[in-house]
Amino acid sequence: MKTTRRTTALTALGLVAMMLTGCASASADSGAAKKDDLAEVRLGYFANVTHAPALVGVSEGLFQDALGDVKLRTEVFNAGPAAIEALSAGAIDATYIGPNPAINTFIQSGGRSAAIVAGATSGGAALVVNDDIKTVDDLRGRNIATPQLGNTQDVALRSWLAEEGLKTSTSGGGDVTITPTENAQTLTLFQDGQVDGAWLPEPWVSRLVIDAGAHVLVDEKDLWKGGNFPTTVLLVREDFAAEHPKIVDELLEGHVAAVQWFDDNAAEAPAVINGALKEAKGKGLSEQVLTRALQNVRFTVDPHAETFETLVKNGLAAGTQKKGSIDGLFDLRALNALLEKDGREPVSAAGLGED
Repeated sequence: MKTTRRTTALTALGLVAMMLTGCASASADSGAAKKDDLAEVRLGYFANVTHAPALVGVSEGLFQDALGDVKLRTEVFNAGPAAIEALSAGAIDATYIGPNPAINTFIQSGGRSAAIVAGATSGGAALVVNDDIKTVDDLRGRNIATPQLGNTQDVALRSWLAEEGLKTSTSGGGDVTITPTENAQTLTLFQDGQVDGAWLPEPWVSRLVIDAGAHVLVDEKDLWKGGNFPTTVLLVREDFAAEHPKIVDELLEGHVAAVQWFDDNAAEAPAVINGALKEAKGKGLSEQVLTRALQNVRFTVDPHAETFETLVKNGLAAGTQKKGSIDGLFDLRALNALLEKDGREPVSAAGLGED
């Protein structure tokens, strides 16, 4: 009788444990199913050669292949701050963007807004000027354009001028006037003599050189050790990543495939990029401009995290950034898992996050 009661109790406990396990599993499955029921992922990027992994990933269907039934919806921006506004408002879930706007949103949110999950492009930015400007001293009293106040090229110009002893102001004025201007308008203004030069990303550097007769005064790669500096990274909204980690993994899978595509399809790249540019903004580039632009960029999933402390200092020197920590800015775990799966070397977060 005693043994029977003990056996019955153990059986009951086993049933309870099974029921609890079943409930937990059902709950977990329900949560996963909810995440998998996401209808679409919203991705931002620019119609620039420096965002070519996004252009190719979209046009070649690499993102959509990786996402499966989750629809990819895209939005094209002109510069980083505008994309950050959309990301912060929840209008997009992830975006290709320059490093400085990514730094800004991270610091301003106290590290809660977004994380860099991969690199995309290195190189492809320069200061181009008219024939009257031969040296840095010739910039005094001139009007130079950048894509947008606080974007990566705007910060690069302001911090470089500061190092050269020339003062600028975020409200205009100073030794050199900096005029944040949409890239396409900058080309027109330069041709009309209303701006004397611009610090721009590709293909706009090459457009001003080839289509408007500008020359390169400063190639940004010459300012960085080994010529490596990040022009574009992939940034994901933190709450989206927490709610939909599987979707982020799939988005990264498409991104890695897009970067790899350039190694496998070098001959096709110009035509595919041009087709994607036409799709994004209704107009492509001349063969000469596109060839020159592609010579100045390198597509890589490495975000070059080792440069970001310097980028923070540059933003502070430029007066476009608040003081703050960037510890935790990177989450490269999913990227490195994909790279390891393919037998490739991992990339480093340089102590500024997870890798």
